[in-house]
Amino acid sequence: MDFKGSDTIPGPRTEDHLPHTAQAAVKIVIVGGFGVGKTTMVGSVSEIRPLTTEETMTQAGIGVDDDYGSESKTATTVAMDFGRIQITDQLVLYLFGTPGQERFWFLWNGLFEGALGAVVLVDTRRLEVSFDVMGRLEERGVPFVVAVNSFPDAPHYPVEELRTALDLGPEIPIIECDVRRRASSKDVLLTLTRFLHSLALSGALT
Repeated sequence: MDFKGSDTIPGPRTEDHLPHTAQAAVKIVIVGGFGVGKTTMVGSVSEIRPLTTEETMTQAGIGVDDDYGSESKTATTVAMDFGRIQITDQLVLYLFGTPGQERFWFLWNGLFEGALGAVVLVDTRRLEVSFDVMGRLEERGVPFVVAVNSFPDAPHYPVEELRTALDLGPEIPIIECDVRRRASSKDVLLTLTRFLHSLALSGALT
């Protein structure tokens, strides 16, 4: 999923400096398999011009990379996407989108460093690619929420069926979204911040 059809923020994007009211800046990672919408989410919700590291997909990736959706996708993230959004007057989130191709997953450890939480983007047509993603987060102790990106031709399942299929506990939030829409992407981030806040209050977040 690329930027085509994504919401754009009215007017010029802000300069890349913290708002004067900000008291805390938090690192968030957006993870998922190839083509689930990570770059689109960062681009739709970021208040600054997003930094992307997309490269054109070539014949060299055939047989190596996940080619799902390659008939419409011409570029792939090879390092990271970066953006920023101010959630409240005091709280700013720095967003780091990870590369989806498995051969670039060695970069994930560096991107996870210092992250307070994560969004796992899921495509219901390929739930199986989410298991390794969530496993890596669990290994590093990074709390996460699951955001089900609404592709037009993707099957729709009740949340509890998805929870069972993904083997998730009842405490982990699952939210449906359309990452092309800024309001929808922001709702996902608000869900994550509320989840992190609840973990902090319970003493589970250190």
